Amino acid sequence: MLEEKNDNLQEADGKSGIEISDSIQNDAIETLSSETTPEKEISSENEIENNTAVEETNHQTALDAITNSNAEESEDETLKERHDIPMEDYDTFSLDALVDELKKLVNTDKVMSVKDHIEEIKKSFLLQYNHLIEEKKEEFNASKQDPNEEFEYHSPLKSKFDEYYNIFREKRNVHFKHLQTNLKSNLENRLAIVEELKELINPQENIKDTLKHFNDLRERWKNAGAIPKDKYNHVWNNYHFHVENFYDYLHLDREARDLDFKYNLDQKQKIIARVEELANETDISKAFRELQDLHRIWKEDIGPVSKEHRDAIWNKFSELTKRIHDKRELLFESQRANEQQNLEVKKGIIATIEVLATEKVGSHSQWLVQIQKVEALRNEFFAAGKVPSEVNEETWAAFKTAVRNFNSFKNSFYKDIKKDQNDNLNKKMALVAKAKELQESTDFGATTPVMKQIQEEWKQIGHVPKKYSDKIWKEFKDACNHYFNKLKEHKSEENGDEVAAFDNKKAYLDTLRAYQLTGDHKTDLDAIKLHIETWKGFGKVPFSRRHIEGKFNKILDALFEKLSLSKKETEMMRFSNRIDSLSESNDTRKLDNEKIFLMRKIEEVQNEIFQLENNIQFFTNTKNAKKENSIVLEVRKNIAIHKESLEVWKDKLKQLRNLGQE
Repeated sequence: MLEEKNDNLQEADGKSGIEISDSIQNDAIETLSSETTPEKEISSENEIENNTAVEETNHQTALDAITNSNAEESEDETLKERHDIPMEDYDTFSLDALVDELKKLVNTDKVMSVKDHIEEIKKSFLLQYNHLIEEKKEEFNASKQDPNEEFEYHSPLKSKFDEYYNIFREKRNVHFKHLQTNLKSNLENRLAIVEELKELINPQENIKDTLKHFNDLRERWKNAGAIPKDKYNHVWNNYHFHVENFYDYLHLDREARDLDFKYNLDQKQKIIARVEELANETDISKAFRELQDLHRIWKEDIGPVSKEHRDAIWNKFSELTKRIHDKRELLFESQRANEQQNLEVKKGIIATIEVLATEKVGSHSQWLVQIQKVEALRNEFFAAGKVPSEVNEETWAAFKTAVRNFNSFKNSFYKDIKKDQNDNLNKKMALVAKAKELQESTDFGATTPVMKQIQEEWKQIGHVPKKYSDKIWKEFKDACNHYFNKLKEHKSEENGDEVAAFDNKKAYLDTLRAYQLTGDHKTDLDAIKLHIETWKGFGKVPFSRRHIEGKFNKILDALFEKLSLSKKETEMMRFSNRIDSLSESNDTRKLDNEKIFLMRKIEEVQNEIFQLENNIQFFTNTKNAKKENSIVLEVRKNIAIHKESLEVWKDKLKQLRNLGQE
């Protein structure tokens, strides 16, 4: 770099170029031969040189980090704004959240300030989406019936993502086109300024005119605009080199030069003071960003200082820069430690999925549980955060392999039951054909039981392939509905008598409400029985108006309460009336349910009696029991109550069975 600069100066003025070259060489010798105080029994000279080289390398690494960042941001100033937008851990976002975040960032005016964020979102989205596509394709291959059928999957989320990303790409292209046009022009302008600086080293020119020209050049440099980042360091170093030469090697007005040196020294000392404060800043990222700006000001806005302060103040500045850079590296180390923890979490998730891919499961419901477990683990994997970049692809590949193996294991189970589903499909298609055959029948007495039986058979048949499930169910349902709608229309034509029966019962209900008992047990009981017979004689009422039967039963219940009947007689009369109502409605299902209920109650009461009798034997077999105590008496009382109840349940069942034999 120095040789290139000296050659440029020699082209401007050969004599000055030689003098500068010698001066630089002397400065280099003085720097390398600066005094050091060796400690007793310390390392050899080679070790000292190695330590010095390492220290210089560390300093240079810190300076390079600043310089490279400034070079990039110098090319496009909108990049500075990206520091104000936090970089989220997009690997933890769901597909929906990623699309929402992309939409928000695309609406940012400064397109390059969100470039890195959008590229991270794109990477995270495609990883998850491609994984989803692989799973859908495996499911499709496992369930497809036609071998010639091609896999297709359309996601509204992917369409939205592509739409927003294309908007960003168009904005970025427009921005780049405009930027490239300006960068080339600005570079040419800055190189021209450097050439003019070379020409200033001319002893024949009036010093005041030269100084005025120099200040004009500095102002033009400040306003020259961005240049390509790969040219930034070279162009700036040349500019700065010639500015220092202007101060150091031309015979300027010493007083004006010293004042300028003093002002520049004061400005740089202020920068150093601020950097010392930044070295204690807790927000390392914020401190580093401000340090970038201070380096930019140091290089681009503030001129050189006198030679006696030049090295010392720069060394102080670079040392503080290294301190902040080292703290930033510690922050990165902490982040890398977190990434390592995330890696361990993801490895554990992968291992768990691998185990699930070997657990044998024998039913659909159990597989649903397994699938839910893997889905939960999948969500945990994406929520675990970033892992070290060097193992990111490897970790992702291991995760995909584990999930793929699980899906293959799952699909092998469903392939085994696919034959059963096809058999079920054939059975249901046969029922569909039968239902369609009967849907126009007008022989309602013979056809209705058959249609009901078909419906019961349909319920007993298991699952069919999902592809056909909705279609055949709709065909079957439509055929059944068509028939029962015809049946309903037929019944509505024949229910004139039922409407008349309803009107008669409604009028009779008002008469019954006004009925008063005489007080004579036999007379009142015969009267109530007559009311019941009269009510039955009116006949059936329309199905939609059967609520009137409930009103009649409530009135009967009130009358029975007033009679001095035994509990059993009352219960049996109520039961008889209710069974007669069910019998009239031809509701065989409800009658069957009633029969099952009675049998269960009988069994429950018998078990209870058996348990109580066992309990009482324990007390009565005790040798010291001279007489039955209160507990035994209470148990005997309960046994009697249960036996009475058992007789009622048995009589009800007997009455119901006799009804079926009639």
